[in-house]
Amino acid sequence: DESKKVPYSFYAKVKRNGVEDDVEVTSTLANLIKEHNLGTEDVISLTYQPLAVFRVRPVTRCTDTMPGHTEAILHVSYSPDGRHLASGGGDTTVRFWDVNTNLPKHTCRGHRNHVLCTAWSPDGKKFASADKNGVLILWDPVKGQALSTIKAHTKHITSIVWEPMHKNKECDRLATSSKDTLVKIWNARTKRNIATLSGHLDSVECIKWGGEGLLYSASRDRTIKAWCVEGNDPKDVGKLVRTMKGHGHRVNSLALSSDYICRTGPFDHRCLKFNSDEEAYQAAIEKYNVFKSGEPERMVSGSDDFTLFLWHPKEGKHPIKRLTGHQQAVNHIAFSPDGRYFASASFDKKTKIWNGKSGDFISTLNGHVGAVYQVAWSSDSRYLVTASKDSTAKLWEMPNCKRAKETLPGHADEVYALDWSPNGSSVSTGSKDRTIKIWKH
Repeated sequence: DESKKVPYSFYAKVKRNGVEDDVEVTSTLANLIKEHNLGTEDVISLTYQPLAVFRVRPVTRCTDTMPGHTEAILHVSYSPDGRHLASGGGDTTVRFWDVNTNLPKHTCRGHRNHVLCTAWSPDGKKFASADKNGVLILWDPVKGQALSTIKAHTKHITSIVWEPMHKNKECDRLATSSKDTLVKIWNARTKRNIATLSGHLDSVECIKWGGEGLLYSASRDRTIKAWCVEGNDPKDVGKLVRTMKGHGHRVNSLALSSDYICRTGPFDHRCLKFNSDEEAYQAAIEKYNVFKSGEPERMVSGSDDFTLFLWHPKEGKHPIKRLTGHQQAVNHIAFSPDGRYFASASFDKKTKIWNGKSGDFISTLNGHVGAVYQVAWSSDSRYLVTASKDSTAKLWEMPNCKRAKETLPGHADEVYALDWSPNGSSVSTGSKDRTIKIWKH
């Protein structure tokens, strides 16, 4: 039975420039031996990894165009279980959409300025949005009402991130970063500021909450800082663990190998419903442990100096590798859900695919005729979709992607926002033309 077979990927340990490295066997072993000038007497150790058993179908057609926003849409994101879709943008509203009918559910007014960033809590029960005035609002996505409004920062908020569910059953802690150089950790239930992390000298552009109890912040001061956010003693929360230097210009994006696991919490492609919070919490822990399986957490940072760095931020402050190749500033980075690849999008109109473990360059995706703003992976890591200034999104198949598998046209202006539903069923794109489009197989 073909459908029951589990696909595997194979890696060979090869010495390159005196360093042992895992190289993926893409065609035959004979070709690999030729490529790396190995002797036929050498012993090669092969390792194999199971790939995702389920398959996501590639998206090819636009099923719905959803008007409603009156200004550019800056964010679209699916909830962790894929049952809700939320969007935010320049018209100061946050909108929730019904995924099944693709009709508007709630229009939430509360912000007085552009909604700059949004984030779902990993249990899917809360949604946070922040604006250019430094106000943070938490919403109930089912009722469409504001749960709390917090004046979080003095300048605009650049990034929001929730604590992963496997670290916190309540899913009630989140962090915000701002142009005022501070990162703040909040309790969503009590609205209290738990800790303020100061130390950056310029605007904090991006924050990520890791699966190992650290919070990472990237700043315009060219550094990345790792903060300890665990511990029973409130004094421990917000301690600076290490500062990572290396970039020559402001650091504007981060990606962690565990991002996808932390974002989706207990949910996966099976669309399970949990009877209790405890059951969901255990599922989240189990899912994270299966994903981790002895690998260190990896982080990639992208900067306006056109380069990327690969780090093992839990272990040391020195980069593992410097990745060059982009000819303009790097816009967005995303790890594939299984952590095997990561993709970087840049203003040079190209997206590059890299090996998620070693940082080796794999391929360049050519095709867009404008800057690439965002990338999103399918939950089985087999497809990638990219959104661009040229008003299209493109779908690429991994790992052989000389040409785009599909082009998704239809928007009348730049495509700023992009997300692939965690259950794999659809992709949503948000554009400067004030509409959201839904793409399905």
